[in-house]
Order: sequence, then structure tokens, then C-alpha cells
Amino acid sequence: MVYNWNLKVAAVVCRELDCGSAVSVEQRQESSFRPVWWIYSHCVQSGSALRECATSDTSSSILNLTCSDSVRLVGGTRLCSGRLEVKSNQSNQWGSSVCEADFDLQDAEVVCRELGCGAPSVLQGALYGEVEAPMWTKEFQCGGHESALLDCRSSGSDRNTCSPGKAVGLTCSEPDAVRLVGGDRRCAGTLELKQGHWRPVMDSDWILKEAAVVCRELDCGSAVSVGRRQESSERPVWRIDYECVQSGSDLRECAGSHTSTSILNLTCSDSVRLVGGTSLCSGRLEVKSNQSNQWWSSVCEADFDLQNAEVVCRELGCGAPSVLQGALYGEVEAPMWTKEFQCGGHESALLDCRSSGSDRNTCSPGKAVGLTCSEPVRLVGGDSRCAGTLELKHQGHWRPVMVSDWNLKEAAVVCRELDCGSAVSVGRREESSYRPVWRIDSDCVQSGSALRECAASDSYNSFLNLTCSAPPSAPAPSSAPPSDLIIRAVVLPLTLLLVNVALYFYCKASRGQKPGRRENMELDDYNPGVPAAEEEGAQGAE
Repeated sequence: MVYNWNLKVAAVVCRELDCGSAVSVEQRQESSFRPVWWIYSHCVQSGSALRECATSDTSSSILNLTCSDSVRLVGGTRLCSGRLEVKSNQSNQWGSSVCEADFDLQDAEVVCRELGCGAPSVLQGALYGEVEAPMWTKEFQCGGHESALLDCRSSGSDRNTCSPGKAVGLTCSEPDAVRLVGGDRRCAGTLELKQGHWRPVMDSDWILKEAAVVCRELDCGSAVSVGRRQESSERPVWRIDYECVQSGSDLRECAGSHTSTSILNLTCSDSVRLVGGTSLCSGRLEVKSNQSNQWWSSVCEADFDLQNAEVVCRELGCGAPSVLQGALYGEVEAPMWTKEFQCGGHESALLDCRSSGSDRNTCSPGKAVGLTCSEPVRLVGGDSRCAGTLELKHQGHWRPVMVSDWNLKEAAVVCRELDCGSAVSVGRREESSYRPVWRIDSDCVQSGSALRECAASDSYNSFLNLTCSAPPSAPAPSSAPPSDLIIRAVVLPLTLLLVNVALYFYCKASRGQKPGRRENMELDDYNPGVPAAEEEGAQGAE
């Protein structure tokens, strides 16, 4: 039966059947349930044989696989790279590598297409290790349009030798198999994947950390938001195994056929990204022009200030900028942005800002902008800023975080982020009805990712309360309006002074004296802090 199978799992079956590479995974729907074997995909990927991973079940969803017949790439980092091996229809045995002199770019195009990959990107001898296996004895002469390598013409004469280090190594690009559709720009919309057919990807609690993989593959900026679109009826979709993606495999290899009504929507930034940092909200700033749309450029520190940083952090859905420093995340030889940004701080995107008219030709080494934006988290409703209900601002909304087996180790991440010392306790607050919340993937947090990268939308009535080690009595930063501060700092002292002066004249008047020139001089030297009794004593002594 079909459940969570993808090309990476199917490759195990293809090898076991002595076929080539895995090309496609499909499901066939039958009209009624029947006895089937349920194969646990994670069991297969652990190295166990299929028979060891099977359990009896019933289902109407049946698995269909397609493997290549006569070509495969072995020893590579993914299904679309490796040393080329060919199996003839006559011998029915694998192991024949191909000599580099007998293989050209048109032949490579046929192989990549036969394996369901994109165009060839690297063709080089011994790229994936040398081999002592037998060599294919014919020269391939493909026109480039054939559907399989063995459909190509070949030379009449046999090759007897091949120089060491000349076995063909081939890397095919990933096919244009990922896209975002239906959004207001190229880097936003419903995620679709092509594996024989274009289908949407189902929303299976995706988080920003997973979305970042898609944004990189589409050459967009940073992942900004993850959402879902609910449809009225189930339809065929692809389900992406995130652990497979995290292992370094391409999205296409990690897609399994499924049906669902919940469709995944993603938004990536178009023209800015932070690279090389520890989270989506930190890294070296790179910018891509809407016009050139060809490469990402770093920005010179001299052309970028705090107001520009505020715009970038807001565009990426992060908090306010906390660190802005050249070469903070490594030096780079990439091209530099040639204009100075002149943001007012209110713009929604960096490329909406004005820029200088003149171009910059040089930028000193170590001056590429490195930026760290704060994470938008807070504790509310407690007796200090370091205690209360945990709230996270994500996708433009502050929401509480739901309780889901949090412990002090995870809570410590929040306390550090808020500069509140160590985690002391983890509790919960119950409400009578459900409301929108953020659910945090604890494994994601413990891997070192920021909270916002690990959040998925949900609804719940039990919210997370945290207490950090900062003293509960520690005063929160003053939130008094400026007018109150002026009253305290200026008006009250002046009022006190006038009262003291009035008391002085009252005492003089009660003794029947009029203040003359001397008294006026004394008034000039008058110290309101001296009690009236001491003042009168001083006059008597005179």
C-alpha cells in the first residue's frame, strides 16, 4: 500500500530488483479494500530488507513504481548525480562504466532525461571515484532527442582500453520541478511539485525551517510565512518527508503521492536574504535587484544604516535590529551592491527605499553588512517581563504558544532570547475555549533553530507559562509617557522652590520687616534646603 513513499525509498526497491535509478512513485486507487502489505519507509531507509519492514493490512491505495531499465548513476550525493553505469539488454548485467572519450553532452542530455532529472550541469571523468569495473565498449552517438540511452546509435568498432580516471561522472541539475503559483509574485503562492505531473504539496504542519529549503531551491530570499488553503474535496497531492529534506536530499526525492484537502502556501522574500547566520533572522545581507534578477549582491557597510536595517528586519518578519556590523558573518568575494540605501525606516521593503544617484566602485575588505534581527517573543501577564504567558509574533500576529511537552531545556532558549537568565519553571494556563495559537516543534528548537522557525499554526485552550531566573520584583522598563517624565523632572522641583520662597517672605512679613537691599542680597544667596529657624538665628547673630 502507499504511505509516505518517495523516490529515496523507492531507490532501495530498484536496487533490490537490480534495476536502475528510481524515476517515479505513484499510487493506484482501487474501488474496494483488499489485503496488502504495509511497508514502513523509515525501516527501509535504515538499511533493513523490505520483508523485515512489512506488516499485514488492508487498503484501496496501491503503490506503483518506475525504475530506469538500463542506466543508473552510482556513488553520488543524490539520485541525479554519480558515476554512469549501463546495462545492455543482451547481457542483463550491471557494472559497465562508460569511457569519457565515448560520451558527450548530447549523450548526457539523454541520460538525465531518462532518469527524470534536469539538464546536465557537470560531465567529468572520475568525478565520483575511479572504478575497476568493465567498461562499455561502444561510443554513444546520441542526437539528444532520444528517450533512452540505449535508443541512441553507437559506433561499429569496439574500444579495448580506457585511460585511468576517465570513467564518466555525471551531475544532472534538478528538473524545474518546484514552483509557487497563484500568488502576487514569483516567490509567493501555492507550492507545486512535478514528478511526472504537477501537483500541489499538502500542508503537513510545515514550519519556516522547512519552507527555507523551498525558498533556496527557487532562488528566492528568506522564508517569511507558511499558510494553508483548504479545499472542499480531496485531490491528489505530494506529501514531503521533512526528515528526508533535512538529510540533504532534493524535494523531488522526498515527495510521496497522497490525497488531501489541505494545500500548502508559502511566502519567500523577493529581493533580500540573510545568509550564513544561525537563524533566518541573522546573517550577511544579500540583495537582488528586480531588474537584473540574476545574482545576489552583498551590501557595503558604508551604504547601510540602522533605518535601512529596520526595513530589512521587518521585510523578513523578524524583530528590531540588534546587531549591525561589517563581516559579522564572514567575508565574501561576491559582487557588491553599488548604491547607498536611504530608507526612512517606514518602508515595507528595502528596494522601496530611495538610493543614491552615484555608484560605489569599491568596498573595503571586512565591510560587507552583517545583520542580526531580534526574535519577536515576549512573556505577558506575569509579575515581571521575565515571567508570564509565552507569546510569539509570526506572520504578523502575536499569539500565545500552546503547551506541548515543553521542558526547562526548551524554556532556556526563550529565557536567553529575552536576556532573562536561566529557566526556572514551565507551567500552563487553561482557557475555557479554543483560540489561535502557535505550536512549537521542540526537536526543532533543540537543534538550535529560533522559535519563529519552528512554529506552526494551530488552535488550543492550554497556553505555555514560563518563569525565568530574573527576580520577579525587577522593575520593568518605564512606559510612562514623555509628559509624565517632564512633570516629575521639572515641574515638581520648581513648585517646591516657589513654596520655599513664599515661606521666606511670609516669615519676614510676620516680623514687620520689609526686605531691603541687604535682604534682597540674602535672597540671592538663599538656600531652600536651610530650615527657617536656622535662617532667623543667623540674622540675630548679626
